Amino acid sequence: MAEKDAVDLIAKMLLIVGGLNWGLFIFGINLVEIISFGVTAIANIVYALVAIAAIVELVKIFK
Repeated sequence: MAEKDAVDLIAKMLLIVGGLNWGLFIFGINLVEIISFGVTAIANIVYALVAIAAIVELVKIFK
């Protein structure tokens, strides 16, 4: 049960990062780029993790 809670917490944190990134993008700020220190590979991993988190939460909605 604890693993499920941890995955859910991580997914929610990643979705918050993704949402903030989109919101700040209006002002020309890329939060993921800031978090990844401008390293493209790290930014791509963060984007992929945000997408996976969205899929995890979407599956939970329809479960």
